[in-house]
Amino acid sequence: MERKLIFLDIDGTLTSAGSNTPPESAMSAVRSAQAKGHKVFLCTGRNPAMLAPVLALGFDGAVAGAGGYVFTNDEVLFDCPMKKEDFETGMRLLKENGVFRTIEARDATWGDEDLGDFLAAAGDGNSELIRWRKALAEQLNIRPMAEYDGSPIYKIVIMCREMKQLEPAKEALEKDYNFVVQDLASRGCLNGELINRQFDKGKGVRIVAKHYGIDLKDTIGFGDSMNDLEMIETVGYSVCMANGSPALKAKSDMVCPAVEEDGLYQAFEQLGLL
Repeated sequence: MERKLIFLDIDGTLTSAGSNTPPESAMSAVRSAQAKGHKVFLCTGRNPAMLAPVLALGFDGAVAGAGGYVFTNDEVLFDCPMKKEDFETGMRLLKENGVFRTIEARDATWGDEDLGDFLAAAGDGNSELIRWRKALAEQLNIRPMAEYDGSPIYKIVIMCREMKQLEPAKEALEKDYNFVVQDLASRGCLNGELINRQFDKGKGVRIVAKHYGIDLKDTIGFGDSMNDLEMIETVGYSVCMANGSPALKAKSDMVCPAVEEDGLYQAFEQLGLL
């Protein structure tokens, strides 16, 4: 069998959302595939700091920060932080319009401390949202915004109640930044991120494939949400998790069970990777 490059989203694909611990069945599949000569990369919106605990389990590198920072275990292949003026403009306009912000550098992540204030009018879902955000911050080591040290930023993650809160920032930055927004109806808010149009997960896949001299037809991607779309559209064979977005399932070649139901192992086995 031709050597394959395998790309795995983390949250909702390799692990339960916000977790750093894949099921043993998933890691067994990864190790078996690597023993067959395949390379397995993480392909995630997380920055290197947030994905480090998962990377340490034995992956071959990562397309990190939604494609803004791409590396193998011993070489950086692509590095593209935000322009300082774009970052400052975005942060100012988002704050002025009551948008809760999380910023991601290569080695650290910072978030606004006053989520309750930003979402005070969010209604019944507000307390649930605050509990969810605090749990996520603790799991992923998100530090208070007051501690931000000026490091180059790759991505701004946003949370707000209404799309109109994003309009001023979109007007200023949409030419160069894609505003990827998802509706978290159950939590009474919108959640999304500003992604530099110079990169995406699909371009990250291409960078890794070129580095190894592997044709895109010999790449396989696993994802669960629409922020995996560019990866799914780029790889030679695409897999969406059963817990994933219906729109992404429609774009994928295969749908496999959720990772908690040994879905990755089953898919690896079905694809002849073990």
